[in-house]
Amino acid sequence: MARFKGRVRELTRRTKGVSLEGMVKDLTVYLRGWHGYFGYCQTPTVLEDLDSWIRRKLRCFKWKQWKRGRTRYKELRKRGVNGQLAGQTAGSPHGPWRLSQSPALCIAFPNAYFNGIGLFRLAAGR
Repeated sequence: MARFKGRVRELTRRTKGVSLEGMVKDLTVYLRGWHGYFGYCQTPTVLEDLDSWIRRKLRCFKWKQWKRGRTRYKELRKRGVNGQLAGQTAGSPHGPWRLSQSPALCIAFPNAYFNGIGLFRLAAGR
């Protein structure tokens, strides 16, 4: 598990200079291979937890791309978050990892969004 998470951290590093779609493409290749070897386990909750952890990492990546509060507010509003929640989240003093689990970012980037850009799901196995 530690090696898996280390490799995912390496693939989702913010300093790579790639878009979210490009990152998901590289990540999907690794996830498919990993799932092919380890995917048939007796504890599917482990795979579900890894899936949610990966989506949280990607939400954190997107949040860090929107550097300023004004941009964060505007992007959240564009993605269907109501004004009050977007304002609270954009002005929050908490860090990106904590905010990546916030209701605003879960509304802006639902699981269906990541499925739409081609993120491989470990729990579903496609």
